[in-house]
Amino acid sequence: MNDALDPTLLAEREHLDKSRVALGHMRQRTEAIGDNAGDELTAFALGRLRRQRLADLADRPDTPLFFGRLRWSAEDYHIGRRHVVDGGGNPMVLDWRAPLSRTFYQASVRNPMDVRLRRRFGFDGGDLTSFEDEHLDAGDEKGESSQILATEIERPRVGPMRDIVATIQPEQDDLVRADLATTICVQGAPGTGKTAVGLHRAAFLLYAFREQLKRSGVLIVGPNTAFMSYIDNVLPTLGEVDVTQLAVDELTDTVAVRGEDPIEVARLKHDVRMAEVLRRAVWGHVTVPEDSLMIAEGSWRWRLGTEYLRRAVSEALADDIPYLTGRERVRAQIVAGLRRQVELRSGDSPGEAWTRRMGRHKPVTAFLDEIWPELDPKRLLARMLTDADYRARVCEGILSQDEQDLLASRTKNPRYSRADAVLIDEIAGLLERPGGFGHVVVDEAQDLSAMQCRAIARRSTHGSITVLGDLAQGTSPWTAADWAQSLAHLGKPEGEIVALTTGFRVPADVLELANRLLPSLDVDVPEARSLRSDGLLEIDESSDLETDVAAAVDRALSWEGSIGVIAADAAIEKLRARLGDNDRVELVPATLAKGLEFDHVIVAEPADIVAAEPLGLRRLYVVLTRAVSRLTVVHTKPLPPQLSS
Repeated sequence: MNDALDPTLLAEREHLDKSRVALGHMRQRTEAIGDNAGDELTAFALGRLRRQRLADLADRPDTPLFFGRLRWSAEDYHIGRRHVVDGGGNPMVLDWRAPLSRTFYQASVRNPMDVRLRRRFGFDGGDLTSFEDEHLDAGDEKGESSQILATEIERPRVGPMRDIVATIQPEQDDLVRADLATTICVQGAPGTGKTAVGLHRAAFLLYAFREQLKRSGVLIVGPNTAFMSYIDNVLPTLGEVDVTQLAVDELTDTVAVRGEDPIEVARLKHDVRMAEVLRRAVWGHVTVPEDSLMIAEGSWRWRLGTEYLRRAVSEALADDIPYLTGRERVRAQIVAGLRRQVELRSGDSPGEAWTRRMGRHKPVTAFLDEIWPELDPKRLLARMLTDADYRARVCEGILSQDEQDLLASRTKNPRYSRADAVLIDEIAGLLERPGGFGHVVVDEAQDLSAMQCRAIARRSTHGSITVLGDLAQGTSPWTAADWAQSLAHLGKPEGEIVALTTGFRVPADVLELANRLLPSLDVDVPEARSLRSDGLLEIDESSDLETDVAAAVDRALSWEGSIGVIAADAAIEKLRARLGDNDRVELVPATLAKGLEFDHVIVAEPADIVAAEPLGLRRLYVVLTRAVSRLTVVHTKPLPPQLSS
C-alpha cells in the first residue's frame, strides 16, 4: 500500500507520536486538579468528574488514536476516537462525533462537501502502517474498493466486539447522529452492523447532548450476560465509560429466581394482558371511605367529614400518579384539612414539626392502611398466585379459567421464576415510578416480550430509545411479530422503523445460504446483500460427527482469527469431551449464539438445531450468520430441505 519510508507515511507517524504525547499531557493536567472544594458534596462531585475525565483520556496503545484525515482549502484535521489538543489548545485530533467530522463519513464525489482530500489510515495494533487517499475534488472516490476499509472490516474477530468508528457507512452515520429526541427502530439483517450502530449512537448522544444526559444517563440493554460481556469494551474505546449496561434479566433483578415455569405458563406471564391484571390487583386495594375521621390531639378533637375524605381519595385516583404517591397525596390532604381546623380555632398556623407528627399520627396511618394500604410487590404477586378467589377477581374478564389455572402456584410460598421477576417489576412500577434514563439502547429486541418491553418503557418515560433487532432472528416463545407492536409496548409508537440490508460482516456465500431459510420463517423482512465476495463455505456430509467436527476445527486453526463451534444445546458436552480445551476455540450452545461473531464458524448437525425448539429454523438462521469469514457445516442427518434445495 505505502512504502515504510514514504515521507508522507513518516510524517503521519510523527503526528501520531506527537498526538500521544499531547494526550499524555492532557491527562497529567487533569491529574493535577485537586478534589478540594467548599463542601464535602461538591468535593465528591468534582472528584467523580475528575476520575471520569481521566478514564476518558486513557491511552490505549493498541488502539489507533486517529484513523482518518480531512483536508479542505483552508482547514486540515485528523479524525479519531477522542479530541486531542496541544499545549496551546489547538486540535491535533478531532473527535469523530464533532459536527465537522461528519464529512469524513458523508462526503463523496457526488457531494464532496468542500472536502479536497480524505485520507484513511491502516494500522496494525497501534502502529500506523499505511494510508489511502481519495481526492474528492478531482472525482477520485474508492468507496467499496478501498483496501484499507476492506481490511478493517475483515480483520479477524479475536476477543470482545470492537468499535466500527473507522468504517461507519453513510446510512449508518445517519442513524448514529439522529437527534436525542428521536426514537429509532433498526431492522438489521445479519452483518449490517446494527449493534455497532446502537452503541455508536449512545457514544454520539453522550458527546452531543452531554449536559442533558449528565443526570439521566444512558442505558444499554442486551439479551444475556454473555452478549453484554462481548460488547462491554466498545464504549470505553470511544471515550465513554459512564454508561449502564445490563442484560434484560438484570433489569428486573429484584427477587431471587429459584423457580422455572413451564413454557405455556411463562408465555402467559409475559402476555401484555397481565399488565391489566396487575393494575387491577394494585388499584383494587383502594376503597371509598365510609366514615368520618376523628383525631385527638391533647384536649383538642379534630374531625374530617366523610365527603371531604371521599373527595381526597377521588382526586388522587383521578391523577395519573403511582399508587404510593396517591397514598401520600391523601395523607397530605388529611393533614391539610386538620391544619385548616387548627388555624380556624386558634388563629395560628402549625409548623413543619406539627405537620410531620400529624402525618404519622396513629389514627391517620390506620385510616390510610384501611382505605389505601401499603403494598409489597412480592407479597401481592404471591397472593395472586396462591389465592384462587383473589386471582379470579383480578383476572375476571381478562383471562379464561384455564389461563387462571395456569397461574396457580402449587405451594403457599411460590419459588419465583424469571417471568415472575418481570411481573414483580410491573407491580413495583405501579407503586412507584423507577428512575428514568435519557436514552436507552435495546439490542436483540425481537425477543422481548410485551411485559419486558413495558419494563424498559418505565425506565425511558421521558427519554428516547434505539431499538435494534431482526425479526428473522426471533426465537423466544413471545418473539415480536412486527416492530410497530414492539414500539407500542415500549411506549414509543411514533418511533421510526429503518431497515439496514447491506451486510459488511457476513460473506456473500454464507448470507445467500442463510437467506434460503427466510421464506420459511414467517416474517416480512428484506433479504440482506453482502459487500464481501471473499470467505469460505463448506458443507460436509459426515459419518462420524464428532470426528469430522474435530477435523474441521484443526483446519480452521490454520487460519488467523476466532473459531466458534455451534451445536444444539444437548450436543455440547459430547463435543466438548471430543474437542478438549483450546483458547482459540469457543464451544457455543445454539441458544446462546445470538449476537456473537466468529471468523470461522463450524455448525454441527443443523437438523438437531432445528428439531430442538418450535422456532428451530430461525435458530438455524441465527447460527449460520455468526460467521464473518468462513462457515463449515458438518452433518450426518439430512439437511433441512430449505438448505438442500
